[in-house]
Amino acid sequence: MEKREFRAESKRLLDLMINSIYTHKEIFLRELISNSSDAIDKLYYKSLTDKSLDFNKKDFYIDISIDKNNRTLSILDTGIGMTKDELEENLGVIAKSGSFAFKNENRSIEDIDIIGQFGVGFYSAFMVADTVTVISKALGSDDAYKWKSSGADGYTIEKADKDTIGTEIILNIKSNTEDEYYDDFLDEYNIRNIIKRYSDFIRYPIKMELTKSKLKEGSQDEFEEYKEEETINSMVPIWRKNKNELTDEDYENFYQEKHYGFDKPLRSIHLSMDGLISYNSILFIPSKAPYDFYTKEYEKGLELYSSGVLIMEKCPELIPDYFSFVKGVVDSEDLSLNISREILQHDRQLKLIAKKIEEKIKDELKLMLEKDREKYEEFYNNFGNQLKYGIYSDFGIHKEVLQDLLMFYSSKEKKMITLKEYVENMPEDQKYIYYATGDSIDRIDKLPQTELVKDKGYEILYFVEDIDEFAIKMLMKYEDKEFKSVSSGDLGLETDEDKEKEKAEIEENKDLFSAMKSLLEGKVVDVRPSKRLKNHPVCLSSEGELSIEMEKVLNMMPDNPELKADKVLEINLHHDIFNRLKLAYEEDSEKFNLYTNLLYNQGLLIEGLSIEDPIEFSNNICKLM
Repeated sequence: MEKREFRAESKRLLDLMINSIYTHKEIFLRELISNSSDAIDKLYYKSLTDKSLDFNKKDFYIDISIDKNNRTLSILDTGIGMTKDELEENLGVIAKSGSFAFKNENRSIEDIDIIGQFGVGFYSAFMVADTVTVISKALGSDDAYKWKSSGADGYTIEKADKDTIGTEIILNIKSNTEDEYYDDFLDEYNIRNIIKRYSDFIRYPIKMELTKSKLKEGSQDEFEEYKEEETINSMVPIWRKNKNELTDEDYENFYQEKHYGFDKPLRSIHLSMDGLISYNSILFIPSKAPYDFYTKEYEKGLELYSSGVLIMEKCPELIPDYFSFVKGVVDSEDLSLNISREILQHDRQLKLIAKKIEEKIKDELKLMLEKDREKYEEFYNNFGNQLKYGIYSDFGIHKEVLQDLLMFYSSKEKKMITLKEYVENMPEDQKYIYYATGDSIDRIDKLPQTELVKDKGYEILYFVEDIDEFAIKMLMKYEDKEFKSVSSGDLGLETDEDKEKEKAEIEENKDLFSAMKSLLEGKVVDVRPSKRLKNHPVCLSSEGELSIEMEKVLNMMPDNPELKADKVLEINLHHDIFNRLKLAYEEDSEKFNLYTNLLYNQGLLIEGLSIEDPIEFSNNICKLM
């Protein structure tokens, strides 16, 4: 029997196949099972044009068997089989795809859904096998043939005994090494898991004889092992079923089976799209955030299938970062796969799918917000920050997608409201959307800076999360209404009369304010009379883009940039404290210095900032006492 060499630089290509193309060795089983499924499909498609063929789907299957003693793993199918010439052509020339050729030869049959494309998946078997044997009998042939190879040194083809049409692939599994434990591929439990993981939705039954145990007859505690054949795969994925056939419980069970979380999903989204690109998808919005969601360790992505075969467990390109909480699967026959079927060669189709998925998630969230407010608020408590990060990232590019999904606590409503609801409730004379920042709702509610805005009857949004103000800075405005912090230098509430009055107050007290500014040099950029305070003596406001709250957040970062907001100390000229301050300025410079430092530190405390010298502050209070 003559040994034949592989053609077309095949020795080099085979070495590349075994060592470089596939990331995980277990992928070989996915490839061989996919080939077996294609072989049965070919018989089915042939029966569509050849009326002499009777195709009954129930008669077709893939069988997996393990022989630990002889260290063999076998994959048998009842498909179309291969002739001697086809064995030579398909297995003797690496990257010659019989499935691809079949599709080209049968273009008259619409929607041929065959997995194989490149003709390389078969050779992944050499990652785990010393020797690969293929015994095949083709449809319409009287003879069967055996193809055998131990790798790059070549292969042999000879006649063989096989009664039925189809193909059996026998792998002689390699011996264990210090680095690799090949016995895993002779383990029933492991092989079953690999099938479930990658090939669960192959459309034909994948059968396997499994070892089970039962009580021995007549015994109450002694067990015996026995073998029983089981169908391992589910065959029909839930996403290919009609939505009308499925219940909430079906979706919840699938969510649990896929280990997406221990919670129940808040929302299930079932997509079936036909058009420029066709795909099926089931998406879930979880009710709880995973423990690592807001960490670097969290990996986003949807499971990606091609024709029911798992391609990627987490495909990050399918979902934007701001919707990274969404779990689910996408299955498409139209993807351009690369040679290893692990990543994508061209991403145009993927981008089209991702765009549709993004639109659908947004629509579902808006629908939940409108129709089931309580459920949406539950979602928002868990994932609202992610939406805000989405607005902040990429310089606000995605704000149009996300702005209507945002919610903030309202000073008037005493509950969470949307930006749209805020604008709808604005009085006609209100120019800005006002907000205040702080550690908690209760703390913000007591801020002196809120007094004037509340007195005007205007609503204030309370920002209690670190990301809030950063996101709003990127949003800039909503429905042509600019955002304005209650701590900003200009609240936009002053009349011409107010401005004239302020000028007069500054002029009247300019020497006092100048003296305070000198005492606080490097700490504040200005000291001025306050337009916003009514009952409180003092507060800090800020000028420029960096607010006091943003300063606090940025300085908590690991790299600690030590950025400082331009702070302004504002004094309430109508408070009794100012009269004391004025008297001290005129009569007692030491007391004036004391009052100035105390007022500045009071402003810091109100803002939740650290006092530079707590001991000095404590001593100053004691002096007053």
